[in-house]
Amino acid sequence: MINTALVSFGMSGKLFHAPFIESNPNFNLVGSWERSTKNIEAAYPGTKSYTSYEELLSDPTIDLVIVNTPNDTHFAYTKSALLAGKHVVCEKAFTITSVEAQALEELAQKKGLQLAVYQNRRYDADFLTLQKLINEGEIGDLLDIQISFERYRTNLSPKAHKEAVTPGAGLLYDLGPHLVDQAILLSGMPLAVFADIRITRKVSLVDDYFTMILYYPTHRITLTSGMVFMTQLPGYKVYGSKGSFIKNRSDIQETKLIAGEKPNSSNWGEEAEADYGTLYTDHNGLITNRVVTSVPGNYGLFYEKMADAILNNRPVPTSAQEGKNIIRVLEAARNSAFNKRVVGI
Repeated sequence: MINTALVSFGMSGKLFHAPFIESNPNFNLVGSWERSTKNIEAAYPGTKSYTSYEELLSDPTIDLVIVNTPNDTHFAYTKSALLAGKHVVCEKAFTITSVEAQALEELAQKKGLQLAVYQNRRYDADFLTLQKLINEGEIGDLLDIQISFERYRTNLSPKAHKEAVTPGAGLLYDLGPHLVDQAILLSGMPLAVFADIRITRKVSLVDDYFTMILYYPTHRITLTSGMVFMTQLPGYKVYGSKGSFIKNRSDIQETKLIAGEKPNSSNWGEEAEADYGTLYTDHNGLITNRVVTSVPGNYGLFYEKMADAILNNRPVPTSAQEGKNIIRVLEAARNSAFNKRVVGI
C-alpha cells in the first residue's frame, strides 16, 4: 500500500483528497500536518496529526505527500517533499511561474519520483460527457468552444489566502487552471491568447473575473469565470462541423462530498436527468436534438491512475509538463491583460 500524508486537512483535504485516498485499497491514509486544530485523527481513526512539515517529511513510512496548501507555497513544499524522497501530488495551480514548474519537473526526474498535479475537474461528469461525444465523432471538426465556470458570490471567501494580495491569489489562478486544462485536453496548446482580467466586486482586492480567448489554427476556445453571474449560462457550448453540444455545469460530486457522502456509493457521480446536456445535429438542413445521458463523474479516477503510476511506473494522471503548460497559458493571459494585446505562447 502507498502510505500517504496530507500537508493540510482543510476543505481540500477533507473533501477532495482524503475520501478518495481512504476508499482506494492501494492507499493508506497515514495523517496530515495540522497547524492548529487536530481533526484528522477524529475523522479517520488511526491516522496521525503531525505538528510540523519537517516531522511529516522525516517519517520514513510516508511514500506520497499531497501538497494541498495555498498556491504561493506549492513550489517550496513540493521541492522539500521531493528532496525528502517522497512522491508528490500537488494541488492546482501547480506553481506561480513556469520556471518553478520546470525546476520541479527536473527535480522529480532526477530523483526518480512521481510528481502529479491534481486537476480533478478532468473527471467532472460534464467534461467526461463532452470528451465521449467528441471521441465518438458526434461533434465533428471543432469550430468554436465556450467553457465557463460562473459563480455568484458578492462577499469575500472565508479562505483568507484566496483574497489576499499574494502571488497566485485571485480567480485566474484559482479556477483558471481547471478551464485551461480542459481546453488543452480538447485542442492542445494554443498558439496565442487574448485575456481580460478584472476586479468586479467592490470588496475584492484580487482579480475575480476573467475571459480568455485561446487561438488555434482552425478554431477558438473562450474561457470565462467570475463571481458576478447572478443567472448562470451553460457551462459548455461546443460547436462543430457535425453537431453542437450545450450543457449546464452540473457535476454533483462536490455537493455530495460537502454533504458527507462517501465516493464508494454505487451511484457516485451520476447526474439527474434534468441536468443532462443536449446534442444538436444538422441532417440535410433539418436540425434535430437529443438529450445525452451524462457519463458519471469520478474524482477517484485520479487516484486510481496515481496508484498505477507509483506501483507500476505508469504515467501519472496529470504530469508536471502538463501543469507547466497550464501555467504558461496563465502567464500569457496576465501579459495579455496588462498590455491589452494578443500574446503568443
